[in-house]
Amino acid sequence: MPPAEPGTRLDLGRIRAARAVIDPRFLDTPLYECDALGQRLGCTVSVKLETANPVRSFKARGTELVTSLLADQGRPEVVCASAGNLGQALAWSGRRRGLGVTVVAARRAPAVKLDRIRALGAELELVAGDFDQARERAAELARQRGVRLVEDSLDLETCEGAATIGLELAAGTPAFDTVLIALGGGAMATGVGHVMKTLLPEVEVICVQPHGAPAMTRSWHAREVVTTDTTDTIADGVAGRRPIPAVLADLLAVADDAVLVEEASIVTGLRLLLEHAGLVAEPSAALGVAAVLEDPDRFAGRHVVTVVCGGNVDLGPYRRWVGL
Repeated sequence: MPPAEPGTRLDLGRIRAARAVIDPRFLDTPLYECDALGQRLGCTVSVKLETANPVRSFKARGTELVTSLLADQGRPEVVCASAGNLGQALAWSGRRRGLGVTVVAARRAPAVKLDRIRALGAELELVAGDFDQARERAAELARQRGVRLVEDSLDLETCEGAATIGLELAAGTPAFDTVLIALGGGAMATGVGHVMKTLLPEVEVICVQPHGAPAMTRSWHAREVVTTDTTDTIADGVAGRRPIPAVLADLLAVADDAVLVEEASIVTGLRLLLEHAGLVAEPSAALGVAAVLEDPDRFAGRHVVTVVCGGNVDLGPYRRWVGL
């Protein structure tokens, strides 16, 4: 019998089919055991590296699906809100297929991400406030123009594109018992989690979020949507305040735990990834390492995979964080 899938909106058949749509440059990313990092953290650590691609994040796995669908439908334009990485990925995928792309982002988003969105030919609109204000403006623009609004984590393409990471983990070696996933809107956590609980149900799926942006983690523990008024974290890629109910329902079906980490641990995680793995990572990508740093006894003797999900950093802040 085929494996039983958890009760989410996602479908393993569609996830497998997605690999034929996503540009190969975003597939089969490196997965390797990093001895030096493991020795420092006191457990076996493997890295799933999602920065070795044209947009330096995992987001294009989802935007490739979205733009392929829109191109097939003859729809010429698309809008999204982004903390930076989704916008960059949508701009890349849209340009590849001749689609007009508008990205709405917060003015305070990292300049390197905003500059790259512009360089890829997207129209960029900046708003005061944070990601949730950008999401409201993007929805308004989509209504005014009558075009597709891409909503990260709500749209299944973003989740099932990210879920292809899980297929690669399940097919990789050596065996591992824990996967640590950055938790923001939930696309990667629900996608990878769905595949793990279908193909490798014995693997513990742990989602990690900063204390300064805890809405989805609090919601997971409460089993209902919990919003926050503000966010305060250097991990801009996961700094949402308003979880989406459908995404939370998916997360509840696949995540074994959701934990919060301190900013100091994120900064240390960035430094360890650079010093012991030679990786320039953005703060969201260091959340898995931060989780091990804060609870070493939990992970001692285990083999964890941490997904390094993005590497778009403003060099000024990054140098301060890692002490360069």
